[in-house]
Order: sequence, then C-alpha cells, then structure tokens
Amino acid sequence: MPDNEKRSFSGRRLNELRIEDVLGGGLSSEDFRISAETLCRQAQTAREAGYRQVAENLLRAAELTRLSNEDVLNIYDKLRPGRTTYPEMKAIAERLESDFDAPLTAAFIREAAEVYLKRGIVKVDQK
Repeated sequence: MPDNEKRSFSGRRLNELRIEDVLGGGLSSEDFRISAETLCRQAQTAREAGYRQVAENLLRAAELTRLSNEDVLNIYDKLRPGRTTYPEMKAIAERLESDFDAPLTAAFIREAAEVYLKRGIVKVDQK
C-alpha cells in the first residue's frame, strides 16, 4: 500500500497528519490511534519473521481497538493481582468475546484467571 493511502484510525491519510495541525487544534487523539488493520499487518510481519508471541500480542491489540480507552484501562486495572475475583475475570473474558468479538483477548484473560486462581492472587469474595 503506498504511503499516501495508509490511514489512521480516524480515516485520515498519514501524509495529512502534520505538526501544524496538531498545534492548531485541527487534529484529535483519534487521528493518531493505530487501526486494527495496521496491527494485523504488523502481526503478519512478526509471524513471518518468526516472532510468534509478538504476533499474538499484536493481534490481541488489534482486537482491543474495538474498545474505548476507558474500557481498556478499566480492564487493565481489574487484571492487577488482588483486584478482581475469579468469576469477575471470567465475566470480563465473556464480555470481550460476546460484545467486542475479541476471542484472542478473551482466551488470554481466561488463561490469566486460571493462573491467578492457582497462585492465589485473585481477590477473595467477602460474602
């Protein structure tokens, strides 16, 4: 894809993103967000170069572009050890899969839930 056809998350062509427009307020943070398409291309490149784990991370990142920044930060906060119960972690994974079509990220969180449970670092429900 020629450089003048590559686009940001907002749909602007990359050659339209200029510092003058940032300083003048003509661009927003949406103009600088990476797109799922770009992340998937990067994942393919990583996989072809033999970096399987990097590729998997990039594919999960592509899925997360469907979420708001607030949702991503909220999930990140809940995944810190001791912040969330095992059932809550499973619910986060279910929501990612059903509401955001993010099966790779959901599987990753389900795996984390099992590890957290095994290591005793899930939040204990005080009911």
